[in-house]
Amino acid sequence: MIRNTSLVLLMGTTCTCAWADVAPVQLDATTIDAEQQAPSGVQLDEPIRTGSRLGLTARQTPASVSVSDRRVIEQRDAKDSQDVINAMTGVNASANPGYGGFVAYRGFTQNQVTQLYNGINLGYSSATRPVDAWVLDRVELIGGPSSFLHGAGAVGGSINYITKLASRDAQTLDGRIRYGSYDDSEVAFGINQALAENPADARHFARLDFSHSQGNGYIDRNQRKTDSLAFSLLSDLSPNLTHTLALEYQEDKEDSPYWGSPILPGRSTMKIDKSRRFENYNVADGRYEQRVRWLRSILDYQVSDSTSVQNTLYHYNAQRDYRNLESYRYNSAGNVVRSSPYLQRHQQSVIGDRVELRHDNSLFGLSSQWSLGLDWSSMHQTLYPTSGSYSDVVDPDHFAPGSFYDIPGVNRGLTKQRRNEVLNRALFAENRLQLTDRLALLTALRYDYLDMQVTNYGPVSPSSPAYFERRWEPLSGRIGLTYELTPTASVYLQYSNSADLPAGSLASATYSNVGLFDLSKGEQWEAGSKFDFLDGRGAATVAVYQIVRKDFAVRDANDPNLTVQAGQQTSRGIELSGRLQVTPKLLAEANYAYVDARYDEFNEAVGGVSVSRKGNAPVNVPANVANLWLSYAFTQDWSAGVDARYVDSVYADNANSLKAPAYTLFGAFARYRLDQHTTLTGRVRNLTDEVYAKQAYGQQYYMGAPRTFEVAMDVKF
Repeated sequence: MIRNTSLVLLMGTTCTCAWADVAPVQLDATTIDAEQQAPSGVQLDEPIRTGSRLGLTARQTPASVSVSDRRVIEQRDAKDSQDVINAMTGVNASANPGYGGFVAYRGFTQNQVTQLYNGINLGYSSATRPVDAWVLDRVELIGGPSSFLHGAGAVGGSINYITKLASRDAQTLDGRIRYGSYDDSEVAFGINQALAENPADARHFARLDFSHSQGNGYIDRNQRKTDSLAFSLLSDLSPNLTHTLALEYQEDKEDSPYWGSPILPGRSTMKIDKSRRFENYNVADGRYEQRVRWLRSILDYQVSDSTSVQNTLYHYNAQRDYRNLESYRYNSAGNVVRSSPYLQRHQQSVIGDRVELRHDNSLFGLSSQWSLGLDWSSMHQTLYPTSGSYSDVVDPDHFAPGSFYDIPGVNRGLTKQRRNEVLNRALFAENRLQLTDRLALLTALRYDYLDMQVTNYGPVSPSSPAYFERRWEPLSGRIGLTYELTPTASVYLQYSNSADLPAGSLASATYSNVGLFDLSKGEQWEAGSKFDFLDGRGAATVAVYQIVRKDFAVRDANDPNLTVQAGQQTSRGIELSGRLQVTPKLLAEANYAYVDARYDEFNEAVGGVSVSRKGNAPVNVPANVANLWLSYAFTQDWSAGVDARYVDSVYADNANSLKAPAYTLFGAFARYRLDQHTTLTGRVRNLTDEVYAKQAYGQQYYMGAPRTFEVAMDVKF
């Protein structure tokens, strides 16, 4: 499965350009096969699912949209879903245990960036830990408020992880074996099969995918193992009616998880002791585990040439367990103080159904496309948190990690504390109206009815009642215009708004988070362009935007003991992406994003005093993020490439007094096609062995992976 090795220059905003759209380049016989297969993260004329419910292409959508399809995922050898999204324009993601689904995008983080699985919103960032890339068919990203598509939240944007499903291929088989540094290994395979003796007569098609990965970890005593299993059955029940049944199971186990390294004291720029770079201060029996089960039933009915109906019934069930000693800092003697023991279990389930009608017609004599639908879901999550005030002091050069169950106060086992139930009912509509041959109007509207009920099984107080209930009815929408300057260049302008929680997530919200507050509001203005250039040898996108989020929970300016709904943040930025066929053998791809994110109104309590953070940047939001890939096809069988990623410095506190430094990572690969079915790839990541913080919080620094090497063999029949 060799992929072409041309270079793609992604200069990135939220623009995406499709490889298939570009006029052909004159190639010699040794490169034409590779060139036709060249993957690109800039795809403008391919239908997308996340930016619209109308099946529009990125070029037709008045918003910044990025796509990484299966070919791009394979070309870049992404190990998991966070590898995929970190290659997208402006995204900076990390996966330390306490913030497993952490994403920073357009100046916002965590629950302000919605992460979807096959278009389904779980409403909880901790439920979006990385999954093995093998099970992913594609990942799509839309920038800015998108509540009008996916429900409350998503002021910064939405990421949609779309998994593989059975196709109507008679038979396909693909597999992968990978081994690398720190015993990091992967074994995976996928089979798609027509269920009939004569494939031409087949009405049922099945697909099975499995992946297993494990490694000892680059941090001492840290081991991780993941398994993913997916099965789907596509059935053509009649010429106009199809059904897809999809079942997925994911299991993730991590022993003695790495929570970060303590930073050297007395510095405004965070730095760790490199001689203790790989030390793990967690207890010996620290643990993170996750088990996830998905069931989806998708029914598609083609009513007529212009009308179709789709119904998606789904069920999600997950259990997440944590058992760790999580916080570390140096004392004046140079020893490490360990604290914050925490035992937790999440038991979460979601059941829902979405029915959607698409219809094309003529409105006022103009071509019109409609999407109308109903969305219903019920989410339940029970939490079992147990924490303690324990701390100990260890010599970082010589210490026994100890056992979690020897820590007083947390060794009594799980205690049920709270149950959150959220019922959501929604109506949505979207329309695209072709006003002229070149000008199109896109509008969308969504009404949600959210009913949240929280039962408290712990101690009762005025700020933590035994039971409370809240209801909200947010209305969100988008209006956008796209104008076709030429057949290969367009410009757009859009306005959108969103509604999200004033603090936290409904799946874990407490009375103090939401008991007295309305939903916060967000709105965005965005303009951009998507175009091909140099006779189709290149494609690019550019977007500029401003997002304002207001009415989120902050401390009262006069009374630090009170929380009020008065916060406001503004993010302004530009995003660029592009690709360029520099020569018939050299392809360049790059993206770049700049954001100026500031608090307009924000107060926090410090030492019993309310302190203003107005003008400060949010925590863990880099101002600049850029990616670059260069690949070269020496022959039809041999290719090689290099890549680079730059992430600007980020603040670790709201006071902006502590900063994690910027970093640049380099990588390289070489690929050889043994035959038409088999490819070997060697890759090095973090070529210069950069020491860097993927995330910063408190007095800790979550270090990214050091230099690693790997070899992989891919087969495809």
